[in-house]
Amino acid sequence: MTAIYLMSMLFGLACGQVMSFCFPTEYTMHVERKECAYCLTINTTICAGYCMTRDINGKLFLPKYALSQDVCTYKDFMYKTVEIPGCPRHVTPYFSYPVAVSCNCGKCNTDYSDCIHESIKTNYCTKPQKSYAVGFSI
Repeated sequence: MTAIYLMSMLFGLACGQVMSFCFPTEYTMHVERKECAYCLTINTTICAGYCMTRDINGKLFLPKYALSQDVCTYKDFMYKTVEIPGCPRHVTPYFSYPVAVSCNCGKCNTDYSDCIHESIKTNYCTKPQKSYAVGFSI
């Protein structure tokens, strides 16, 4: 009976990671600088989705590192750079942003990810818009 229980638990854990719905998703962001004349609309990909987590009841008795949960985060990404139009000569017109290539469920790395749960409420333009047309990778 114990072997069947153990095998079913292992199978459940394996399926939980396979059945996680974490993948690159299209995202539109708006970028502007106060010195530049235009706002730039950029279409990119971010990691979004659902990851299996386990919340245990004995939180008071465990160290903090044992309580962290998996989140949908970047497995592989690259940076692209675009030029914001209408900037004066003394302002650097370049803006770099990450593009998700692949995603996985794992610990959130604050070196390259924003690990908060609140969405950005200021994703709009206050200046005339220009769509991203040509950029280059660095």
